[in-house]
Amino acid sequence: MPRYAMVIDLDRCMGCRACMEACKVENNTPTAAFWMYVFRFEEGEYPNTHIWFMPRPCMHCDNPPCAKVCPVGARYKREDGLVATDWDRCIGCRYCEVACPYGVNYFNWKEPVRNYYLDWGDRDVRRVTNGRTPPYRNPDLDRPYGEEKRRVAGGGRLKGVVEKCTFCVQRVEEGLQPACVANCPAFALHFGDLEDPQSSVSQVLGRKHSWRLLEELGTEPRVYYVGAHSPHPESRQIEEVKARV
Repeated sequence: MPRYAMVIDLDRCMGCRACMEACKVENNTPTAAFWMYVFRFEEGEYPNTHIWFMPRPCMHCDNPPCAKVCPVGARYKREDGLVATDWDRCIGCRYCEVACPYGVNYFNWKEPVRNYYLDWGDRDVRRVTNGRTPPYRNPDLDRPYGEEKRRVAGGGRLKGVVEKCTFCVQRVEEGLQPACVANCPAFALHFGDLEDPQSSVSQVLGRKHSWRLLEELGTEPRVYYVGAHSPHPESRQIEEVKARV
């Protein structure tokens, strides 16, 4: 059984946000929902300033607080390490949203057809699209996955359920990389099996010092950061990260 993880190289991230765009296209996330988000930090005083960026997907924790508080077992940990949402069971209580210290959960307040970024029926929009409406539903996201054969991919585009990053399980189970990893032009994102010493995540972790976001909380994230911006637990950097997530 693989142990999937993600490694993010902050030395390579240039803040282009291609990962955010790729995630939205692949997973058809609704308005204002960003399963992958890129934070921007600026340090120092003019003219000696420095800007750096930190992508933040779901951490897919080994000790996930979101799963512990779910009263119906809709949020669960898969054998391969992915933290998933069974939207057939989700009752929309949003306990997982409150329990998560990383701010990665999004609640669907509207039916998908009412949560587009544009009014596709608008006359000016129809003039450009010739009346064609882009799909808001990826059929792959409706399938059960994994050894558990349970729903896993976000909220299935349903009203009243919670969604989040899934490491693009629909791609991973086809032998592909998550959309954010596959579309990063700077090769800052790596995904693979921690049990495989030849995987890109194992290779990167073997070469560089790593840290995990809010590791002191005991959530044991499966997302590792490497690079020059490893914040000390008591530093101003980490306090700013906590405030933002």
